[in-house]
Amino acid sequence: MAKLLDAFNREFGVPTPGPAVLTDRLRRLLADDAVIARLAGEVGVALLTLRPAVWYEGRVAVLDELYVVPELRGRGIGSELLAAAEAAVRDRGGELLEINVDGEDTDARRFYERHGYTNTEPGEDEPILYYYRELRPGQ
Repeated sequence: MAKLLDAFNREFGVPTPGPAVLTDRLRRLLADDAVIARLAGEVGVALLTLRPAVWYEGRVAVLDELYVVPELRGRGIGSELLAAAEAAVRDRGGELLEINVDGEDTDARRFYERHGYTNTEPGEDEPILYYYRELRPGQ
């Protein structure tokens, strides 16, 4: 799993601490029932986290990562991983699955939209935007 996540970041030019550090982090994270991982052999991974939310009785999940090695994309592996992720969230009482996608990543946006995901609130046509700020000591 760590090797796949490392490859994911490298593919898109995003910094990665490397597989060894990711392996240690994943061991700690996966000990918590709020973290879910699904693997497609050695070619794909889905990683999710669950949290409580005021608007839902059950927990809300965030799909932190969904990755399939480039040479095997378009063969349904990502769809199978997404279905497995959704089932795992439902099995743990989750009621909503959120996914953050880069605006220019049209392939990912099409993929999620094809699977019934939307980036608009019901009755609205303006897209939802995601903002973030890293909170580190001293900032």
